[in-house]
Amino acid sequence: MNNSFKTLEQLTVNAEQYHIHSLRPLGNAAKRLPFSLKILLENLLRHEDGENITKDDIQALLDWDPSAKPSKEVAFTPARVVMQDFTGVPAIVDLAAMRDAMEQLGGDPSKINPLSPAELVIDHSVQVDSYGKDGAFDLNAKLEYERNKERYEFLRWGQTAFDNLKVVPPATGIVHQVNLEYLARVVFTKEDNGQRVAYPDSLVGTDSHTTMINGLGVLGWGVGGIEAEAAMLGQPISLLIPQVIGFKLKGALPEGTTATDLVLTVTQMLREKGVVGKFVEFYGDGLADLPLADRATIANMAPEYGATCGIFPIDQETLEYLKLTNRSDEQIELIESYAKHQGMWREPGDEPMYTDTLELDLGDVVPSLAGPKRPQDRIPLNEAGDTITKHLRGFQDERAEKKALEVEDEARIVSEGGQPKQSKTEPEVTGVAKVNYKGEEFELNDGACVIAAITSCTNTSNPSVILAAGLVAKKAKEMGLNVKPWVKTSLAPGSQVVTDYLKKAELMDDLEALGFNLVGYGCTTCIGNSGPLPDEIQEAVSQHKLVVSSILSGNRNFEGRIHQDVKMNFLASPPLVVAYAIAGRTDIDVYNEPLTQDSNGEDVYLKDIWPSVSEVADLVKSTVTKEMFAKSYADVYKGDERWRNIKVPEAKRYEWSDDSTYIRKAPFFDNMSKEAPGIPTIEGARCLAKLGDSVTTDHISPAGAIKADAPAGQYLLENGVAKGDFNSYGSRRGNHEVMMRGTFANVRLRNQLAPGTEGGITRTQPEDDIASIYDAAMQYQEQGTPLVVLAGAEYGTGSSRDWAAKGSLLLGIKAVIAKSYERIHRSNLIGMGVLPLQFKEGEGHEELGLTGKETFDINGLFDKADELEIIATDEDGNKTEFKADVRIDTPKEWDYYKHGGILQYVLRQMVA
Repeated sequence: MNNSFKTLEQLTVNAEQYHIHSLRPLGNAAKRLPFSLKILLENLLRHEDGENITKDDIQALLDWDPSAKPSKEVAFTPARVVMQDFTGVPAIVDLAAMRDAMEQLGGDPSKINPLSPAELVIDHSVQVDSYGKDGAFDLNAKLEYERNKERYEFLRWGQTAFDNLKVVPPATGIVHQVNLEYLARVVFTKEDNGQRVAYPDSLVGTDSHTTMINGLGVLGWGVGGIEAEAAMLGQPISLLIPQVIGFKLKGALPEGTTATDLVLTVTQMLREKGVVGKFVEFYGDGLADLPLADRATIANMAPEYGATCGIFPIDQETLEYLKLTNRSDEQIELIESYAKHQGMWREPGDEPMYTDTLELDLGDVVPSLAGPKRPQDRIPLNEAGDTITKHLRGFQDERAEKKALEVEDEARIVSEGGQPKQSKTEPEVTGVAKVNYKGEEFELNDGACVIAAITSCTNTSNPSVILAAGLVAKKAKEMGLNVKPWVKTSLAPGSQVVTDYLKKAELMDDLEALGFNLVGYGCTTCIGNSGPLPDEIQEAVSQHKLVVSSILSGNRNFEGRIHQDVKMNFLASPPLVVAYAIAGRTDIDVYNEPLTQDSNGEDVYLKDIWPSVSEVADLVKSTVTKEMFAKSYADVYKGDERWRNIKVPEAKRYEWSDDSTYIRKAPFFDNMSKEAPGIPTIEGARCLAKLGDSVTTDHISPAGAIKADAPAGQYLLENGVAKGDFNSYGSRRGNHEVMMRGTFANVRLRNQLAPGTEGGITRTQPEDDIASIYDAAMQYQEQGTPLVVLAGAEYGTGSSRDWAAKGSLLLGIKAVIAKSYERIHRSNLIGMGVLPLQFKEGEGHEELGLTGKETFDINGLFDKADELEIIATDEDGNKTEFKADVRIDTPKEWDYYKHGGILQYVLRQMVA
């Protein structure tokens, strides 16, 4: 490695010597940089090789102009990679397939190994089947292993077959909380040529909420599985030197508010500011009183406010948290010494140089919710009753309009001499149902809250909000209150430490008394693993077309994500989750209306069961201990008896089974040549989907339950899988046949090519016939017709789901033309060889009058092209010509695109 700036020095800590790349010789040029860019600068200094990273790259960062539009590409080399199992399984499938391809191309398959530490936490596969009773955790764990036997066998194989890969078994915790509490080093050390080297911990992860670790001062963000695989294989992550937005915090949170209220406020402010593609860095003297858990909660939500990361500097609070979570004294001393030496330690009054700033007085934060569809749509709690009622009326109007269209369509069919549809008899009343459930009769109405879940890494890593929920439950129990019978309740902590301190605080029994029994340690409701509603509730919702809601302490509430039949979903703090479960509905003014009545018929209000800030703080201080973390993580990789009893094949190349419906050999390297295919031509393309604004990766990528009448369900039935064994799309991410059939199949997708429909429906051209998106794509492939997608603004918002890009490729989509993109999905499209194009400012498919029935010729695409011309020809031969920007933003991305994808590029490099 080169050392052009003469920064290699020795740092002595407790008589131990560490070789570091010091920022001190760089003077004010380094000192003036924001904390996050100092980490990036050190990364460039340490990896300077004259090829991937040059002296000019480092100088460009030293000359950083905070106001300039990002234009200089640099290569970031993360210290490690973190994965969860939904995205980790296809990553390991791809690595296994790469071993096969490596041999076929004449290379050494054993070279395919993670070169950087890769840590995979199995946390996304538990589903809430059993709940609200003792033994729910054990039953859910049993079902998890039964459903995921093949996947877990495969991961056990990967753990032994690949060097540098560690797997945290099921029922341990959520990846981001495990990362925060155990995996993070903050300062990394390793032996290099006989020398002990120290450098900042950094990472990329296959989940967009990887940013949670930014709360510890660790730079990292979410990437697609394909980028993570490349990083594991030693490829740097290309990025433009970003703009950095400073977010100044001052003051302290007032009585009655929680960290959740703070993060929803921050999310709303930053979304309004516009920080997509930027780093956000928190600073100000308000950090002195902001607990590390609150910082992590804010950092976790970076994808929701659109930033690449949301980072906090290292300070005394960082060290206190590391002590609490049982990091060694030696590690903590190294972190403090290193951070202070490098100017990465927060000092009172620090005012780094930023692109722009905004400020929040914590005293202005008020209790809040967010929803019903997006995390940034914050609703002050004192306005929630009216606001949610308005949303409810909107859904009711939509229901009425849909019914009117159905009646009109039926009348048209009959008038044309056709037969009316054979449908079930419609209930006399929509929006209300009489239900008999568990021997209790009640009326279920629009606005009912049918799911109340304390879940997600966002909040379960934060003892203050979890213990606050326990105190609400305790006060409710003392008053003889219960949750309403139609509410599905669950507690899914992010680590085993949570239940330890709940038990020590003597609050677990109170939560269980209200139905918040432990259902698993993992990501549940927030990822769509809420499980089925009880049959009686589900039938009432379906038959009477009820507009029902969920309340969860999560970070995602996009349409169709939580449960396919729950249309309104609200994010809230854990204590509010308990309160709304007691109320049983979300269209309630909790400030002025009673939640319920006690056993004496007296009204009970939210204020009657809400704990004080001091009450919560005292409980956190007296219950959460270092010993709990030491015990919980003592044998973190060992797993339970079920995990240890899984048989592990010893072969270095995976033995694929044609009978498997979970693990299939990835097709991305089939018929691959040693030479790059170059830039493809796209002519005569047809539009597969014409979409509006804010189409998320949840709309694109397969997620949640698999329906029997969907193409993926039909595939499973044809392969002998019973409907009861379908499992979820997430659990079958290792099978491309399932995933490509579920791409664009979300029940809330609205394809403008098929107006009046929801789900994966389109119209084939030129026939103009209705078909599933999958069937239409296969028909087009048989004809040799390339496909495009037309979309509005913020295309690909949401989770870093690689299958949103992989599925698009396998359906035959060659290009997406959108008004704008979310960072991760744009990158993932390129990583799979799909061309992202962007309409010019002020233009879009609506403005240009595109119907989606045209053919599309994409002209003028050449290496490093900034823009090109598109000719859309309609059925009558009329042409609409327009220009679009090519959103391949860096030279490295051009390399990936010319090779047909990032993995093909890496594989060819390794073969060469």
